[in-house]
Amino acid sequence: MKHFPDELNGRYQAVQLFLKDDDGRTYGGLIGEICWNWMQIEFVYVAEEQRRMGYGKSLLIEAARIANENKCDFIKLDTLSFQALDFYKKQGFHVFGEIPNAGGYTHYYLKKDI
Repeated sequence: MKHFPDELNGRYQAVQLFLKDDDGRTYGGLIGEICWNWMQIEFVYVAEEQRRMGYGKSLLIEAARIANENKCDFIKLDTLSFQALDFYKKQGFHVFGEIPNAGGYTHYYLKKDI
């Protein structure tokens, strides 16, 4: 810890956003964390019957607002080729790395500057 930069010490915060209906049932959300100068998004999920209604986009917009408020420089996440690559690209993320043949699919790493 003596080599750990002071300006990065304590720069961690869990981020949990949930989509709930009027009865309090959860139908989606975003789980991530702020670490140092970025936000890492681990999971984004919207129930099948609620997709294509803008909820995923809204979750990412709120995550970016939180990241900006916490002085993050970028957001990063990863996805597999059978998941949501095109969706994330439409939201302004760009691929900065990939691993082919990850279980027979491509594993993509994406970043969005704030």
